[in-house]
Amino acid sequence: MDFPQDDLKWFGEGFDGFPKKLPDDVVEYIIFIIDSKLSDIQTRERLQTFQRALSTLEKKFLKEYIWQRDSINLELVREEQRWLLRGRTNYGDSVADEWLIVYFLQELSKEFKDAWIRIYDSDGEFLLIEAANALPNWLNPEVSKNRVWISNHRLLVIPLGKDEEPAPLKRSQALQIIEATPARPQHYPKVEKEAFHRLNGYPAAISENQHHATLPLPRKVAHILHISPPYIAAIVEAFYLRDPISVRLLQPEQSKTPLTFPPEDFVDVSVRFTKVLYAQLLGQQWSPPGSWDSALETLTKSGKPSEKAEMGIKMSAGIQMLISHSLYASRKPTREIALLLEDLENGDDTLPTDAEIDSWPKRSDDEGWLNIDFSEFEKELDGKGGGKEAFGDKTAQENLRKMVERFNSFLADDETGIEGADGGLDPMDKDNDSDAAERGWDDPEETDAEFAEYEAAYSKFITLSAAEKALLTDEARELALAQDAEKEEDDEIQKLTDMMEAELFSHGALNVNPKHSRESGQGLLGNDKGKGKAKLEEIDEEGEETDDDDILDEDYNLADNMLKAFKNQAGMAGPAGNMMKLMGVQFPQDKDDEVKSGTSVGEGKST
Repeated sequence: MDFPQDDLKWFGEGFDGFPKKLPDDVVEYIIFIIDSKLSDIQTRERLQTFQRALSTLEKKFLKEYIWQRDSINLELVREEQRWLLRGRTNYGDSVADEWLIVYFLQELSKEFKDAWIRIYDSDGEFLLIEAANALPNWLNPEVSKNRVWISNHRLLVIPLGKDEEPAPLKRSQALQIIEATPARPQHYPKVEKEAFHRLNGYPAAISENQHHATLPLPRKVAHILHISPPYIAAIVEAFYLRDPISVRLLQPEQSKTPLTFPPEDFVDVSVRFTKVLYAQLLGQQWSPPGSWDSALETLTKSGKPSEKAEMGIKMSAGIQMLISHSLYASRKPTREIALLLEDLENGDDTLPTDAEIDSWPKRSDDEGWLNIDFSEFEKELDGKGGGKEAFGDKTAQENLRKMVERFNSFLADDETGIEGADGGLDPMDKDNDSDAAERGWDDPEETDAEFAEYEAAYSKFITLSAAEKALLTDEARELALAQDAEKEEDDEIQKLTDMMEAELFSHGALNVNPKHSRESGQGLLGNDKGKGKAKLEEIDEEGEETDDDDILDEDYNLADNMLKAFKNQAGMAGPAGNMMKLMGVQFPQDKDDEVKSGTSVGEGKST
């Protein structure tokens, strides 16, 4: 396994490379042996002994354990002139896998007292996140990197030095501190208790994380899972993350490829899941296509419980997707299943008979852990739990109680009142914008319906397959591009409008208050006696002219200037004529122009 190097210096001395972030749902762990009495070779041998001790623990506790994706692993590597063990595990949706690794490393630290262990995930120092309510004020995410270690079954924190500026440590700095002053890392009992509270049920929690169910499966699928039960994780994941290509591969008439695991020849077998895997498979809504739907109907008519029949069909489809989709071709379970299929084809192995399958142990666990008593759940949220479990799962119940306990402790803390809770915030964390009414939009607190609609849409989106998400993303990108094109078009229209406005201004068409005299009887509202405008003037009781004059002046001048601009076009196309056409007004040729051209109204052309 390749790991990112921490000693990159690409752009000159002092540059340690770009910040590296772990992928989501991945936990990484490193182990050092720190003992000044050991030579380099002895340190390496000590780390190899640590590896063997881990293998012993796995054999003792993980005989039937199913990892969601990757198992715990330790690789001996050399970095920065020292030997260390490094491992990385993708735990997917199973947080239990992550805490199992913490448990193993903590247990091994009792045997290897010279081992110093760091464990972190994409959230950073997740052990401190668990202990957030008990941390000293100085220990925040900005300074915690490389300060949190497990040693001798304890959680130790490297505190700030006397004159040290609050900042994270480099790994080399942390190791130098541990080697030079091993007593400096501090043990905070309250922090440790909170950080490790999820380990209270171990090692019993390892077996409690499993779930068994008896399901109808095709004989070939039952044979594969009987040989290696952990394949169930890859099968469920292939079904859970199915995309349109996967569904197409279930239909030979479309994929033009025969099914490796056709939905036929069903037998009842006991399947071992983790609780996460079982819940993932059970909760999926799916309409099976073609022969899969027919097989489901046949199973139901034969008396199989509909829920169990659906689970069996989903598993059958999942292993077909796993073995035939190119996306999973390089996965270890896929390669191993392919080898087992080759043995069946070559005659090196045979499918089990009904008698053999009947001899296999069958086990069906209670599914009460899937149920929630909402009345008790609400009591737990209110901190009034009466001892009755809201969940069938004791671990989930304990985690809920812990969460409520922390929240209540925070509220009850005198130091985190109005001054503490609000005063300790970074200024950038405060919403000091103007009120919603002043901004001209609705207050978010009053838009519950819109938020609920968004939350429902988001919940639906995160359950989609990767391919479906990619399709929606592409559609959103196309929509954004279309909106950008529309905006560019609007900008172009605005430019043309500005040009037309400038042209009209140049002809005086938009000059509503021209500074020139106008003789009586001339213009749009004039008459022979020059009283057209005067007749509309009104004087208020105090002898002052009313606003009607201003309105009339604007209308008069706009119309007058528009006519003049049209006349200046001399019968040619121009902005004034175009604008009036857009408003549905068709001007005749000016009378003065008609006279000059030798025509008169109603007479046509002169001879």
